[in-house]
Amino acid sequence: MIVWHPDTNSLGVKTMSFWRILLLSLLLLCGVLFVAGCEAEPEEKPVSPLIVINDQEISKADFLAEFEKTLQKDQPLTGIEREELQRSFLVQLIDRELIHGEARRLNIEITEADIDAALQAYRQDYSGTSFETMLQERGVTLEGWREELKESLIMEKLLEEAVYSRVDVIDKEVTAYYEANRGQFDRPAQVRARQIVVANEAEGQEVLGLLRQGRPFAEIAAEYSLSPDAEQGGDLGFFARGEMPPEFDEVVFDLPVNRLSDLVKSDYGYHIFLVEEKRKATRLKKKDAADEIRAILESQKKEVVYLDWLQEMRARAVISVDWAQLEENHTNR
Repeated sequence: MIVWHPDTNSLGVKTMSFWRILLLSLLLLCGVLFVAGCEAEPEEKPVSPLIVINDQEISKADFLAEFEKTLQKDQPLTGIEREELQRSFLVQLIDRELIHGEARRLNIEITEADIDAALQAYRQDYSGTSFETMLQERGVTLEGWREELKESLIMEKLLEEAVYSRVDVIDKEVTAYYEANRGQFDRPAQVRARQIVVANEAEGQEVLGLLRQGRPFAEIAAEYSLSPDAEQGGDLGFFARGEMPPEFDEVVFDLPVNRLSDLVKSDYGYHIFLVEEKRKATRLKKKDAADEIRAILESQKKEVVYLDWLQEMRARAVISVDWAQLEENHTNR
């Protein structure tokens, strides 16, 4: 037992030593607890990529974000269906990255003017605000869609220059295809007709009166017809039996050329038809079918050379997929 006495230096020294030792002990204890606390918190491990293609890495998050863009809005999927779609999309994504890598290597470029022209052509298939509606349903901005279009155009240009340029169809192949597939070039009887569609019989009779007075059919169709082909003057092009509603066939194939039909009722409204030309059933001669045959053979050959080229790209590439990450994603659902 230590007794403090104000006049004794030795006791004072001893007392000071005791407090220093106590303070040091507390500091050491806090240090031990701090280290223990740090060791209790596990270090965050770096997230490994889901896919590695040469020097290109794709994380699971990026993969899933891209995958979701391919699905229809509110599309119901079972776990197995989602897994199969993801695996299929993964293969497509790898092929896409391989193609993009080759495009970069060959310096394939697309100008803004090329993108604008393609965008304008694409938008012509949409009326009103339906194009904007399509983007909203896909969850894509216009700029994002332009970027997708640019990638598509680059891929097309690459394939045309580096792959499809290998394709050639010779006359001997055209002849062989025609001889082996003669029946494919049998053409049934066809007619080329125009139509005007109105909502009711009274309006139909009014339009018939205007036509019988000599007003041009295409002009009246553009002004009065409710059908989408009104902008083309009601032109339906050539068609054979069975390609149009039965009500059409019952009238137009028996209607003389340049003769107006009476009113024809259908589920779409009241129709007036004008037949402009008729073609008899026939078999195309080889010279008449040559362009069609050449297009068929070119398409077949393009598919073959594309798959061969893509296989070459895959064989040269270093590709790895962390399948365990995908399996983990399926398990957690």
